[in-house]
Amino acid sequence: MIAAPVPDLLSVEGIGEAAVAALKSVQAAALRLMRAEVIDQPVLNNWDRLLAYLGAELSRERVEQFRVLFLDNRNRLLADEAQQRGTVNHTPVYPREVAKRALELHATALILVHNHPSGDPTPSRDDIAMTEQIRAAAAALSIVLHDHIIVGNGRWLSFRKEGLLPSG
Repeated sequence: MIAAPVPDLLSVEGIGEAAVAALKSVQAAALRLMRAEVIDQPVLNNWDRLLAYLGAELSRERVEQFRVLFLDNRNRLLADEAQQRGTVNHTPVYPREVAKRALELHATALILVHNHPSGDPTPSRDDIAMTEQIRAAAAALSIVLHDHIIVGNGRWLSFRKEGLLPSG
């Protein structure tokens, strides 16, 4: 309920604007707390916390959102940025823009993240092709792509764990 869109909450009988504002404040505070648990920490050593944060951030989104986690040379989170928002089943992603932003932030590694509003985190052919394009662009700049995570409704998929991302 806390992640439901404002119009949906307002359509529930007995829930007014004040209650919706309170729910959205709690949601924002929870996300800030979860983000604080991963910021300035080696992300790869806090995988469960990272997945909890990403799930809270993305699992209930109704449109695809593509995010990039930019990491420093100690794999600490420099930035978590939404690069694109798309439709219910597609988000355009531009490897050039991802690489450009990584250079601006002096990132040495990336984790790609996007959601599937359908709830099924199975990657599409386009997801796999786009990941390879970003991996190649990043590698040309000595930036490591650690993983691409797809978040579904209460589920997630790691390209690395599924063998969809080459090692090194």
